[in-house]
Amino acid sequence: MKPITVFTPAYNRADLLPRCFESMRRQTNQNFIWMIIDDGSQDNTRQLVELWKTEPKEFELEYFYKENGGLHTAYNEAIEHIETPLCVCIDSDDWMPDDAIEKILTFWDQNGSEEYAGIVGLDCYIDGEVIGDKLPEQKAINLIDLMIGKYFIRNGDRTNVVRTELYKKYAPMKVFPGEKNFNPHYMHLQISMEYDFLVLNENLRFVEYQPGGMSNSMLKQYKSSPNSFAETRLLYLSFPNTSFKFKFRHSIHLVSSCILAGDVRKALKESPCRNITACAIPFGWLLSRYILLKA
Repeated sequence: MKPITVFTPAYNRADLLPRCFESMRRQTNQNFIWMIIDDGSQDNTRQLVELWKTEPKEFELEYFYKENGGLHTAYNEAIEHIETPLCVCIDSDDWMPDDAIEKILTFWDQNGSEEYAGIVGLDCYIDGEVIGDKLPEQKAINLIDLMIGKYFIRNGDRTNVVRTELYKKYAPMKVFPGEKNFNPHYMHLQISMEYDFLVLNENLRFVEYQPGGMSNSMLKQYKSSPNSFAETRLLYLSFPNTSFKFKFRHSIHLVSSCILAGDVRKALKESPCRNITACAIPFGWLLSRYILLKA
């Protein structure tokens, strides 16, 4: 069995996928599977992959097609098929440094165990600049602590290498009809309720943000996927040992998302912090009006 699967969700990215493919061919360690999850592409992605299957390469190439449903549904599809002990997502518009697989596998062989969820590494812009700050110089960190600012470093995108069995424990993510903007980092935070991630302060992914990517048009995403964002805020509010400010801010967003979803009662009914969420209702209503006005 191969030790790791690199999975790449793709939707109409035939123009960008070749860059990712070439980075796979350049890997100094070829003992991996590259799995492409085609999320309902209408371009020539399938034909491109069929061509690559005929070209000489040392890694294994797998391809799965599904109806378009958004990034989180592509994660669900990938996790269903992955059989290797480790896996990592590299988006269709990103690519890996030539020695990324080698660094991951060597580091895990030396430090990994069932005590840890996997590895968290760095993302870099195409000029090599680290996105955000480097991670704390310690053996392992919890992604929730990283998110809530415990380490006093600038947040940025990171690459998470995950033990597949833990993904399978929490997948599939919920799917709300018509909503395509449920961030799969939700599962990483669920996993972090139980496990820490080993720290690898090395670049594991080059990132080039695209105009239509998930990092853009957040107000439009709030409007189009309110149930998904409500689920995310409920998870945030379940984190232990967070400040009142953190709880209040995410209660505002929870109320706003529930209003946009047409179920404001859900905010109070399911919130782990009902009193704080109740106080946030007027502010959540104002936020929902602002989203409807600006999105």
